[in-house]
Amino acid sequence: MITDDDRRFLDLAIEQARIGWGEGGIPIGAALVHEGEVLAVGRNRRVQQGSAIRHGETDCIETAGRLPAKVYRASTLYTTLSPCFMCAGTSVLYDIPRIVVGENQSFQASEEWLRSRGVVVDVLDDPSCRELMVTMMREKPELWAEDIGEEA
Repeated sequence: MITDDDRRFLDLAIEQARIGWGEGGIPIGAALVHEGEVLAVGRNRRVQQGSAIRHGETDCIETAGRLPAKVYRASTLYTTLSPCFMCAGTSVLYDIPRIVVGENQSFQASEEWLRSRGVVVDVLDDPSCRELMVTMMREKPELWAEDIGEEA
């Protein structure tokens, strides 16, 4: 069930995606929330940091820092785009029980795997998230291909 809080926290992830796009990066953002408190936000920073692994979700979790397992196990990860397997694996490693996805039309790889691991995956099909990805794929297709490990 999607709540008003879900909308508010996804909006934080969207804000991060827009910041990342403005920095010349890939417009994917995330927020980690525990019991209504935002623990961290993050954005894809592969371009900005020359990183191989700083996707929106991994950046967010890294920004949150070391947390007790019980915190992760009671948190929700909000992401503007359906997670890749690296980000999904990080979420499963830390037993994050729920992921709220802004959109999965542009990319979708791990949702069934996440569900098979007991993770609740809620997809909002948000038009703002979709438009960010459509714009990026149109304007910088080579950057998108690089981000998901494909040839342009």
